[in-house]
Amino acid sequence: MAQPSDVSVVIPAYNEEGAIGAVVERLRARHPWKEVIVVDDGSKDQTAAKAEAAGARVIRHPYNKGNGAAVKTGIRAAAGEVILLMDADGQHDPDDIDALIGPIGVHDMVIGARKAADQSLTRAFGNALFQTLASWLTGRAIPDLTSGFRAARRVLLLDIIHLLPNGFSYPTTSCLAFLKAGHNVLFVPVRAHRRVGTSKIRPLRDGTKFFLIILKIVTLYSPLKVFFPLSAAAFVLGTAYGIWNVVVRGKIPMGSALLIQLAVVVFLFGLISEQIASTQERK
Repeated sequence: MAQPSDVSVVIPAYNEEGAIGAVVERLRARHPWKEVIVVDDGSKDQTAAKAEAAGARVIRHPYNKGNGAAVKTGIRAAAGEVILLMDADGQHDPDDIDALIGPIGVHDMVIGARKAADQSLTRAFGNALFQTLASWLTGRAIPDLTSGFRAARRVLLLDIIHLLPNGFSYPTTSCLAFLKAGHNVLFVPVRAHRRVGTSKIRPLRDGTKFFLIILKIVTLYSPLKVFFPLSAAAFVLGTAYGIWNVVVRGKIPMGSALLIQLAVVVFLFGLISEQIASTQERK
């Protein structure tokens, strides 16, 4: 079980002066953490000053790099064996923190899973689609793929830090990378309050990035999960198209042959990629 004295709290923040002071104060009042780090990602308001006044160690980016970049800066700078990540907007409840850090030791990452009722209808629907896809590709039920409220062992986060994007997709990437690397990941239910200020996530833009990241991570660790369905679909379509043409027109069309060839090529690419992934895992 992780102790608060072993935990570095890392909070990425960009223009969050309305909430960051209260977030840091509530955190520091709860436990004697090893440190509370606020990474000010080039804010144009008083985010850094208010975080520092509340007792946080503040690291400033000279310009806005992105939420994920701020998280990476905090992970590298942290001194604790365990990293607790949370948002600066006040939506995460400090009362849920013990449920996140307590299982660290047996588990390598613990993620706070929000209820659909605590999210907007659009975001809940989008997250449900991504969670269904990610659950199928990883073979593990994922109740909340995009929650930024989580605790993890720092040494394992450093192992995958090069995979984390600079934007808002670090929760998706880190969750999938831990699962596909065989680490122990636990999901615990948490509450999510209405954030202070306006969200900086754009559903269409960031949703597309989430989808591509799911495919990227799964292709990196289990390529056949992506390549085999594509190959099977091309083979079935090519075969069905060929049979239909033989029955109706008495000949096999070129399109059918090309689809079957495509199926074979995609499947072979998947096998090669699977071997490469296996080799990387053994290093």
